[in-house]
Amino acid sequence: MIQNIYLKYLAIFLIGSSVLSTACQSTGTAEVENDETDQQEALSEDNRFLNEPLVTDIYTADPSAHVFNGRIYIYPSHDIESGIPMNDDGSHFDMKDYHVFSMDSIGGEITDHGVALDIKDIPWAGRQLWAPDAAYKDGTYYLYFPVKDKNDVFRIGVATSQSPTGPFKPEEQPIAKSFSIDPAVYKDTDGQYYMYFGGIWGGQLQRWATGEYKPEDVYPADNEPALMPKVARMSDDMLGFSEEVRDVQILDENGEPLLAGDNERRFFEAAWVHRYNGKYYLSYSTGDTHNIAYATGDSPYGPFTYQGVILKPVLGWTNHHSIVEVDGKWYLFYHDTELSEGQTHLRNIKVTELTHRPDGTIETIDAYYE
Repeated sequence: MIQNIYLKYLAIFLIGSSVLSTACQSTGTAEVENDETDQQEALSEDNRFLNEPLVTDIYTADPSAHVFNGRIYIYPSHDIESGIPMNDDGSHFDMKDYHVFSMDSIGGEITDHGVALDIKDIPWAGRQLWAPDAAYKDGTYYLYFPVKDKNDVFRIGVATSQSPTGPFKPEEQPIAKSFSIDPAVYKDTDGQYYMYFGGIWGGQLQRWATGEYKPEDVYPADNEPALMPKVARMSDDMLGFSEEVRDVQILDENGEPLLAGDNERRFFEAAWVHRYNGKYYLSYSTGDTHNIAYATGDSPYGPFTYQGVILKPVLGWTNHHSIVEVDGKWYLFYHDTELSEGQTHLRNIKVTELTHRPDGTIETIDAYYE
């Protein structure tokens, strides 16, 4: 019965998503609201979730997980009830601060270390703190965050602390030449750090197609290459980029860039990179089709060749994750909306084990079980 309900939900959901993505240049308030209602109706209380929420007293999302000094630290978004009507530009995701969480082991007790950074302490910020990430180098912890500046343009900022839990002190200005959302910082085996970022629709990536910000939303045609995530090597002080930002190419099985109309596979937001057995894995959200997909390559710059789906759609409109190795095992941190019963902007973080097969491919995870 559980599987039948889920399949019914998925069919309704993907049909609705296809319609929404075709009309993505027009406002999508009604479509997103209908999408959420379909989920709530199709996912009845008979459904059983694969994993329990890690945090239940506040709403959390977009978990970036790291192991620092043998302890697991999670840097998520902090969802709140903003009172802003739902829209596909994401205005209802109007977060004000970040909390940091930690635990000794997967399944262990989780600690909320309180507010690590508040929007009111960021001099250049306007509104909407979205998904952050963190890094460590030479005794300093770095918190990277997207927030709209006072002109309502998303930029990426950085704040520093001597503790992984903060409080973090933000820089006076955003990172030069940064834009859009979802920063994710990867440390390579040679000690170099790279930032991946970008997100379409509300993430504004489509407004930077010419290299300069234009307020109009212009998307590629379905038969043109999709918008790609961005990457840049970090400067030695971790406060900026040491090179020009470049595209991260995601290719199909024939070596051609994924097309904008390939909604099941093309990039939408939430880039993340990990390395396994000498290969680089770029994982990301397909957005309006709600998969966490992945592609592999031989360089942190790519190109990356599409391989498949890591996580199938979850309850809730968004999907955002991180992948981390803990004590020799790999784990996927993600979110859904179990606690709020499907309210898109009120999410909760979860974790589940991730398996690399002997050939390097990743086993697909279903967020529900029978």
